[in-house]
Amino acid sequence: MEARGERFLRQRQVLFLFVFLGGSLAGSDSRRYSVFEETERGYLIANLAKDLGLEVGELAVRGAQVVSKGNKQHFQLNHQTGDLLLHEKLDREELCGPTEPCILHFQILLQNPLQFVTNELQVIDVNDHSPVFFENEMQLKLLENTPPGTIIPLENAEDLDVGRNSLHNYTITPNSHFHVLTRSRRDGRKYPQLVLDKALDREEQTELILTLTALDGGSPPRSGIAQLHILVLDINDNAPEFTQSLYEVQILENSPINSVIVTVSASDLDTGNFGTVSYAFFHASEEIRKTFQLNPITGDIQLVKYLNYEVMNTYEVDIEAKDGGGLSGKTTVIVQVVDVNDNPPELTLSSITSPIPENSPETVVAVFSVSDLDSGDNGRIMCFIENNLPFVLKPSVENFYTLVTERPLDRETQAEYNITITVTDLGTPKLKTQHNLTVMVSDVNDNAPAFSQSSYTLRVRENNSPALHIGSVSATDRDAGANAQVTYSLLLPPHDPHLPLASLVSINADNGQLFALRALDYEALQAFEFGVRAADRGSPALSSQALVRVLVVDANDNAPFVLYPLQNGSAPCTELVPRAAEAGYLVTKVVAVDGDSGQNAWLSYQLLKATEPGLFGVWAHNGEVRTARLLSERDAVKHRLLVLVKDNGEPPLSASVTLHVLLVDGFSQPYLPLPDVAAAEARADPLTVYLVIALASVSSLFLVSVLVFVAVRLCRRSRAASGGGCSVPEGPFAGHLVDVSGTGTLSHSYQYEVCLRGGSGTGEFKFLKPMGLVQDTEEIEENPNCRNSFVFS
Repeated sequence: MEARGERFLRQRQVLFLFVFLGGSLAGSDSRRYSVFEETERGYLIANLAKDLGLEVGELAVRGAQVVSKGNKQHFQLNHQTGDLLLHEKLDREELCGPTEPCILHFQILLQNPLQFVTNELQVIDVNDHSPVFFENEMQLKLLENTPPGTIIPLENAEDLDVGRNSLHNYTITPNSHFHVLTRSRRDGRKYPQLVLDKALDREEQTELILTLTALDGGSPPRSGIAQLHILVLDINDNAPEFTQSLYEVQILENSPINSVIVTVSASDLDTGNFGTVSYAFFHASEEIRKTFQLNPITGDIQLVKYLNYEVMNTYEVDIEAKDGGGLSGKTTVIVQVVDVNDNPPELTLSSITSPIPENSPETVVAVFSVSDLDSGDNGRIMCFIENNLPFVLKPSVENFYTLVTERPLDRETQAEYNITITVTDLGTPKLKTQHNLTVMVSDVNDNAPAFSQSSYTLRVRENNSPALHIGSVSATDRDAGANAQVTYSLLLPPHDPHLPLASLVSINADNGQLFALRALDYEALQAFEFGVRAADRGSPALSSQALVRVLVVDANDNAPFVLYPLQNGSAPCTELVPRAAEAGYLVTKVVAVDGDSGQNAWLSYQLLKATEPGLFGVWAHNGEVRTARLLSERDAVKHRLLVLVKDNGEPPLSASVTLHVLLVDGFSQPYLPLPDVAAAEARADPLTVYLVIALASVSSLFLVSVLVFVAVRLCRRSRAASGGGCSVPEGPFAGHLVDVSGTGTLSHSYQYEVCLRGGSGTGEFKFLKPMGLVQDTEEIEENPNCRNSFVFS
């Protein structure tokens, strides 16, 4: 009996669960299927692919799954065939109890795109239960003066089947005193009533034993029996009577054990033993006897088991009051269980998508359903997440929700989200359930590498060793994985596409270190630019560029080079100095250059050695060689000067040059080459001869041009003074002055008066005298000793 009661409790629980589910699905368009209970596992219910209008393979592609209330797996979906099969045997009585029809609600969840399809399965009852009496033997005591027509209620039988298979009617063994009637309660249960047809006579028959049979409407019908033992009693003419024929009470489902929920009371007008009343449950079910306890003396009904509104919300209890003579009265107590908020909401997760690619548009992250076993406000549910998250909850079909992204996600901003879904009811106090989800954001190659600087300037000292590390460039990528792996490469500058970059520098593709491939020469290449490209390994790859400028730092690796006088091994150049020259007379100027730059190219001049010390001096900054004092007859004719040219580098480099100076009385004195000079001239190579001829030709042309120019000017001046024409002076040269500004290596403009002896075919110099700085040729008076005079600067 106890096991049977527990089974009945489970049946009632399943009944209310499916009643709740059925209420939540009310009003939805659904497809209904049917199957008989106890059908074997694997039974084909329907082909869902055909019913949904889908191709067979589309169910697998769209991740079709069957979702049932409470995650119970009643069904099995074959993705290859689209068949919906039974996963287990179904017991209609266990699933729905007395509820008819027995409907199982389930949803077909399709993804990509998200779609819900609501379906129903009706479990059809089969006649697999017989009617059962709680007591196999019932004893009745009837007064012998009980009038015919008296109706005596009997204990009813129960049949777990429903519909036509449920209990149909009662019969009794044929006899002359009684027949049985079949009646129905308000809840549909049928119970028997024994009707007295003929008066009893205790003296004739003290007891009757009859068989009560309960039949269901199945085919073939099933039956259950109980024995009626009827005792005929002596007269007791007053039966107990209850103060109320119906008691109705309400009790909270969380009421404590042993609390008295109601007290029933009955009285008997008889005296003595016939007036003593005792109370007892009348044909109470096992569930009622486990839940309530009746005090037989006081009539107090106490609670002996915790109530659960979600399992059973109404109890109908029949109470019998008997006196000592065996007479009884009956009443009914209706106990209404009041719901309290004792069930937190439930969240059932159907699917979750993680990780989510960044920059994706609105994406379904999770699909879940919520439910609450309570009723009224206690069963109404709210669902929400934190406000500071880029996700939103959207209600879907019935009690389903979808968690979707509110905007595209950026992995570089946040790569992981912890989402707490809170489900709360509206009861008092409110109960809530929280479910935590971790959603990862996968990387997309949406960030190009970024250099730490837009341009880099590197300095390398010339004459470096090959493969020298000259610097590094650095770029970072905010992406992850291969999308963040940066490789470096060199780019030719667009303004100098012919730069031999591949022979100058190289770059480490992995870390951006730059190396000089060969020794650099500042004098050949002072600076160069090139581009560096940083590319990631994403698909497609992203890249950025930076400009690198390499400055070659000069080193003092070039000694000064003397341009004048030439030191090419040919005949040395001899400088002529008149003995009449004054102190400070400019003899010549040493011109030198240095291939370096900066202070490495600052040159200074120094007279290292002289034939007669103190006669000549060299200006340290411009290389001018001047007389240090007046010349005398005692000074040697030939002088040899050694001039040192030194730069300002560290360490300093130098070059030396030898000057030959010849003192003459005047420029009319024939110049005879010295013996060693003549020997040098004899040994001069043809190239030197050619150079001398070329210089002489150019100088002659220049001199003729100057003479023509001066003649024209003098002619114009004479014409302006006398109004006449211009006469050509005698001799091969025009008597005038020429002022030529020096643009050579001398630091000042100097003028010289040159006298040529008139009438001579050679045009010998009479003398060369420095005139100092002059402003105009007109300031120079004509020398009476010279027929032709020239002024050179």
